[in-house]
Amino acid sequence: MAQSKTILVLNGPNLNLLGQREPVVYGSGTLSDVEKLCSDYASDAGYEIDFRQSNSEGELVTWLHEAENGAVGVAFNAGAYTHTSIALHDAVKAISTPVVELHISNVHAREEFRHKSIMASACIGQICGFGTSSYTLALQALIGHIK
Repeated sequence: MAQSKTILVLNGPNLNLLGQREPVVYGSGTLSDVEKLCSDYASDAGYEIDFRQSNSEGELVTWLHEAENGAVGVAFNAGAYTHTSIALHDAVKAISTPVVELHISNVHAREEFRHKSIMASACIGQICGFGTSSYTLALQALIGHIK
């Protein structure tokens, strides 16, 4: 693995609509606000953030593969792909870079189909339900795991 101090923060489908999509569930902060939150937190801890969002499953898979040689960890909000994507599960499992699954909402208190994460068994842990603070909690968990 590269001697990087970079943490990859991946965001899946519809997260580009944060701030306008279901603010009662996801809050009023935008994805740009989340990026700044992550960047500030990581910087204070001595790390850099590579922050990305895609609505494309294949692009997320490619970015996970790239993490193997360019990141010390991945904080991953896969959105709805969490519950449907065997490809993302397999991509996480294929890399040695630690991945923390995260969600803004408490997926276990929502619709039944959101209760099952296909990716969870491939990740080192899961954080959900703390709003956008789930991102900094995921970073904290990754940094603790890395050290």
